[in-house]
Amino acid sequence: MLTERQLLILQTIIDDFIETAHPIGSRALSNDQTINLSAATIRNVMADLEDMGLLEKTHSSSGRIPSQKGYRYYVDNVISPNMKAQDILSVEHMLQDNLIELEQIVQMSAEVLSQLTNYTTIVLGPNKMDATLKQIQLIALNANTAVAILVTSTGHVEHKHFSIPPNIHMNDFEKMVNILNDRLVNVPIIDLPIALQTEVYDLMKKHIHDYEVMYDYIKSVISYEEPTKLYVSGETNILTQPEFKDVDKIYEFYTMLENETEIIKLLGNTHQGIHVSIGSENKVDAIKDFSLITSTYSLGSNQLGTIALLGPTRMKYGKVISLLQSISNEMSELLNLKNKNHL
Repeated sequence: MLTERQLLILQTIIDDFIETAHPIGSRALSNDQTINLSAATIRNVMADLEDMGLLEKTHSSSGRIPSQKGYRYYVDNVISPNMKAQDILSVEHMLQDNLIELEQIVQMSAEVLSQLTNYTTIVLGPNKMDATLKQIQLIALNANTAVAILVTSTGHVEHKHFSIPPNIHMNDFEKMVNILNDRLVNVPIIDLPIALQTEVYDLMKKHIHDYEVMYDYIKSVISYEEPTKLYVSGETNILTQPEFKDVDKIYEFYTMLENETEIIKLLGNTHQGIHVSIGSENKVDAIKDFSLITSTYSLGSNQLGTIALLGPTRMKYGKVISLLQSISNEMSELLNLKNKNHL
């Protein structure tokens, strides 16, 4: 643990460096009225912090900048999440206005977060392997046309129009609806084809006239695959950060953003809650000079996906963590509300 004096100097240096991106010297700190220490005392404290690995020099005669270890200590022991009430209201208004489906909520969340932070945002949608079919509605619009409404456990809603086969009685149509609801609700999306080919087919054969014609039609409607959705916003924001003038670093970063498989692998196993990875703590080489902050959003007790922010290690951690927490909570509330509306 640091002394009160060491903690004050470390926090001041990190806060100043986050704002300016310039090394901080003892002379500048001695002019800070909140510190009230001589330049000589400050130099000694800075030397101690450097020996601990919390600060480092860019040049022998320069001021200090935070090290990765210093940022980690700062995140774990110093900062407290902070966000203006106006920013919270902005998040709520932007996400609630005219949003209908899961995809819109996820996409808007990415855009809002990149606008408020000026960093790059990645939002990973639900994992299709975890989704189940929650609700099926087949509604006859007239004697020839019907619409199928499919709702998954991840909040995705899909509408499919299809033609009712000729000579199909409404009585058989209603039987088919009952069979589908009885046999397919709560079945994992990836298991739908098997369930259709076995249980559903056998019951239709037993209870429905012209079952083969009806089965062919319904198979095309129910064959459903929910893709993993990936939304990236603020890709060019990183170019505004002075740390990223190195073309090679930027090339690797943008190459990673184009590789959806790599991003899904990076974010797909995120644990619940807020998680901060700084610099070399990141497993992907392309973001070894970045900080990655992630949060999760949920529908009920089911974790759906991940929201991530990528920026320099010189990141406004308190503000960013607050924003991520606020947006993930708002997303979860909206998804639960829309899920109730579909019931």
